[in-house]
Amino acid sequence: MRVMDLHQRYPALSDLRQRARRRLPRFVWDYLDSGTGTEATMARNRAALDQVGFSPSILHGQQETSLQCNFLGAGRPLPFGIAPVGMSGLIWPDAERLLSRCAAAQNIPYCLSTVASQSPEDLADDLGAAPWFQLYPPKDPDIRRDLLDRAKKAGFTGLVLTVDVPVASRRERQTRSGLTQPPRLTPRLLAQVAQRPAWAMGMARRGMPHMRTLDAYVTGANATLSSTAHVGYLLRTSPDWEYVKWLRDNWEGPLIIKGVMRAEDTAPLEALGVDALWVSNHAGRQFDAAPATIEALPQIRAATALPLIFDSGIEGGLDILRALALGADFVMLGRAFHFALAALGKKGPDHLIDILRKDLVANMGQLGLPDLNSLPAPRTLPPLTPPFATSRSDTDANVPP
Repeated sequence: MRVMDLHQRYPALSDLRQRARRRLPRFVWDYLDSGTGTEATMARNRAALDQVGFSPSILHGQQETSLQCNFLGAGRPLPFGIAPVGMSGLIWPDAERLLSRCAAAQNIPYCLSTVASQSPEDLADDLGAAPWFQLYPPKDPDIRRDLLDRAKKAGFTGLVLTVDVPVASRRERQTRSGLTQPPRLTPRLLAQVAQRPAWAMGMARRGMPHMRTLDAYVTGANATLSSTAHVGYLLRTSPDWEYVKWLRDNWEGPLIIKGVMRAEDTAPLEALGVDALWVSNHAGRQFDAAPATIEALPQIRAATALPLIFDSGIEGGLDILRALALGADFVMLGRAFHFALAALGKKGPDHLIDILRKDLVANMGQLGLPDLNSLPAPRTLPPLTPPFATSRSDTDANVPP
């Protein structure tokens, strides 16, 4: 399929999302797409982003548009990267390697999860200039040291500590789907797999994924865990301030704290010497009474001079501009890249990047912006009301399960 054909058939992330749903077994789709509780936080993320508006600016004549940015001391051609998603390989075969290669070719950051289906060593030959390793915090100091050493030897330069997952979330929709950890293909799930031949053939070639990074530390663990927990919870602890200090003392590269939602947490983190903060409500997957991430961002920006990363709810280039205008220095997308993979295989991530690039340029043109350094102050728009407000369930209405 030619590049132009892809843009004609899949001009937006929403198109990739709908195709992904048609190609994934129901239990995999619910794992990727679900939040926790009633998924109200997911809805708030979208609604709050839609209320961030700009006033178009006119009569700027013909101008070139640059998407270049500088983040953590490195120049980047684009202001966004690929966020970690646990068990990416369940969503699409060889997902972590495909995403890492795409990021390397595009010179954007890729962040590998501790609970990915491929290990740091698996990706050592496919990393870009500045890959990041996301750490779910092991309790045992020896395992902790070994994980950091493995990540460093594999070539990861940044460390991301996720602090907003002290316990397993409920994720009721995921639980109803029948998915367990590790994944087991029950007759119910096999019936779903039989309806999705592309996914099934890929998994048949590679085998069902598991958390390869943790193989060295857990063998034959059969502890009773909830359906949304996994073997990593047998090793993990809920980190505290001393834990962050230990990491700072034992990791030489950039240290990023992911899951910051309160301005009052920024000063202590600055004092511990972290290099950047990642403003995130885990895309609604952990806590269903959280404010929208975009609502927390301005207060956090006002409280710190540290670089800020933003995620949760991003669906296009305009959303990226909204986050940058309200104080983010960089944006990361997780679900979006997995929708793209599931929709189009290895072509998907590059196509998504092209969608985001074109959307950024189009919207910057409306604002008369030559570059990202001249973003205007946003304005608050009134909430959308029907028939203009479109919920996720509405867009799913005509998509086969």
